[in-house]
Amino acid sequence: MSKEVIEMIRKMDMEQVENQFVLQCAPLIAGLKMSNLFIIRKNHLRRLCALLQNSGIRCRVLYLDGDKLTVLLYNPAMLAIYMRNKRATTILMENGYEQFDLESILLEFGRRYRSYRTENKSFPHELGLLLGYPIDDVEGFIKNDGKNCLYTGYWKVYANVPAKRNLFRRFECAREELMKQIRQGKKVEQVIACKR
Repeated sequence: MSKEVIEMIRKMDMEQVENQFVLQCAPLIAGLKMSNLFIIRKNHLRRLCALLQNSGIRCRVLYLDGDKLTVLLYNPAMLAIYMRNKRATTILMENGYEQFDLESILLEFGRRYRSYRTENKSFPHELGLLLGYPIDDVEGFIKNDGKNCLYTGYWKVYANVPAKRNLFRRFECAREELMKQIRQGKKVEQVIACKR
């Protein structure tokens, strides 16, 4: 991240959901990533939904912990295509999923994520699929129990490190570009509209 962007972040009110959204979800907003986990205060949910209203990005609440919500933000068209990949379906089948349309997957994952958080059930590693991580990396993470990765960036990388480093750089460039637009006075809704 450039010094200019780091300085902008220092000056931002990170309690504002708009600022959190741009900072944490820039690759999703820019269309480089199909989904993102996002943790917000529950009283910010209505504002987040208003921000997303015309964006093509959907919001699914996964878990409420006190006053904080864990939500999955996702582009439904991109995620549905990704989840139809045969290797993704195989991972889901191996983890006990029985229905493979996006809505059924999201419902089952939500149930599993809540069980993980509240009942100490095992972590649902299929989250990597829902976050659109490359399948090689999801498989590598599961096989290696999260160890022995070749590189760590936005996720743990188990294959094709040069391509992933390049992708992570593109993610950072998207973040910097969006932060600069906000700094220049654009509203988050305007930034999102430009990316559609």
